[in-house]
This record gives sequence, C-alpha cells and structure tokens, in this order.
Amino acid sequence: MVHMTMSTKLGVGIGLRAPHVAEMLATRPAIGWLEVHAENYMGEGAPLAALERLRADYPLSVHGVGLSLGSAEALDNRHLSRLQKLITRLEPVLVSEHLSWSMAGGVYLNHLLPLPYTEETLAIVAQHVTHTQEVLQCRLLIENPSSYLRFAHSVISEPEFLGELVQRTGCGLLCDVNNIYVSCCNLGGDPVAYLDALPVRAVGEIHLAGHAINDADGQTILIDDHGAPVSDAVWALYGHALARFGPVPTLIEWDTNIPELAVLCAEAHTAECFFQRAEEAGYAGVA
Repeated sequence: MVHMTMSTKLGVGIGLRAPHVAEMLATRPAIGWLEVHAENYMGEGAPLAALERLRADYPLSVHGVGLSLGSAEALDNRHLSRLQKLITRLEPVLVSEHLSWSMAGGVYLNHLLPLPYTEETLAIVAQHVTHTQEVLQCRLLIENPSSYLRFAHSVISEPEFLGELVQRTGCGLLCDVNNIYVSCCNLGGDPVAYLDALPVRAVGEIHLAGHAINDADGQTILIDDHGAPVSDAVWALYGHALARFGPVPTLIEWDTNIPELAVLCAEAHTAECFFQRAEEAGYAGVA
C-alpha cells in the first residue's frame, strides 16, 4: 500500500471549483496544491483535460463524496472501480472520503448522512475502508462529519470511533476543523478536547471552511455550508490543531457563494501564516 510521504511538503491548498478553472490556467497563482471532488472527474471531457494541465504545476488531492463507506450493504464496486482508474490517472498525493453513508438499495442520496457510533457500525466501516484501500492501493484519509443530531444508541464517541478505525485498517484521518467546531457547538462538546482525542500520527490533512449561523426557533444551529470566510473561532482551533499535529497539509474549502479566486487565495495566505508559525515552533503532539 502506498503511503504518500510527499504530502508533508504540500503546505496550504485550495479546493478547485469550476468558476476558477480558467483563471487558474491563465495565472497559475502561488498555491501549494489543489483538491478536487472525485465524482466531478470520472468521465472524459474538458474538465478532466483542464485538470491534467493544472496537474503539471500543482500536486493534487482527490476527495471522494460518493463511496458511502457507512452503508450497511456492500460498496458499489462500479463506483470504486471508476475511482481507482481516476487515481491511477491523476496520481494524487492524498485520497480521502467521508465518515458517512449516502446510498441505500442502489439509490444515491444527495447528502452525507450520519452514522450511529456502535461496534456494529465500526465493523462495517472498517471492512469497507479495508476493501477500498486494497482496491486503490493507497492509504485513505477519513473525514470527520459535521453533525446536527446524535443517535441515542451511540456508545462510542466520534474521536474514539475514528481512532479505532485507524487501528483496525491503517487508514489516516482528514481532520476537518470547521466540522469539529460546528458539531461541538450544535451538540455540546469541547472542540479542543475533540482534537486532543485524535491520534496524532494518523492526521494526514486538515480542512478549513466557513459556516452559516441559523436560528431554529430560538436555538442557534451552525450549518457547514462552505459559503463564508473561516471564522475567528475556527482559526483559533486550527492553531491548536497545528500545535498538536504539526504542519499538516491544509485545504481551504469554499463551495457555496463562491467568491473571486483572489478571495480564496487570501484565505489560503492566512492559513499559511498559521502554518509557518507551526513549522517554526515545532509541535508537542503525542501518539
């Protein structure tokens, strides 16, 4: 299995979205790397051709949104095969997916749905992650979700679930700092304690994004909409993450209300300032 050691040198990247592709090709801004959603590039055509041109100048990360690792039924091997072919073609330095489910009875749902954290769920997800890594021949990074509810019969905390998944499969973790903040605000919890419970050496990537603040009949609910600048609270939590995990490759995500490319690059520059301070200071993480 390939462990992508080059990833430690990536620095800060941005999620590549369609409105920015032409400008990226024309200007080649100083960005460390690019991440794309796998499902947008599984066919031939202009989008894939443009991505392959950008690949000449930027390392790539492939972020899947459709494997449905948490489904009780078997994985869609046709989808997995298409993902494998894309990864072979693009040779990304990082590959990731979500801790969620989105398929039932052969029908795909347009949502990343939550899981109960039980031993049964853990066994299913571990089996699916192991199978995926065997097919892809690389380590898969698993992203923690943003949460809006907690199953009453969950008996394992989310960080513990992720840590056990790492132990059973050898996978890595994609630590989405905004998701941690959103989940802890919505469900009650300490985001710093959450970070501190994750296994340090497993974290291979960090995501940062903005969120929306909604009023639900007098109760504040945060929505992980990737539609705004990173909040001050999430920047502070990112600083703690870097102190614990070290200068892990970091991505700025922006998927709704997509701004000009310059705005996205400015967010990346802010992350680079945190990143450089972490490199200079070292980090105190333990396994």
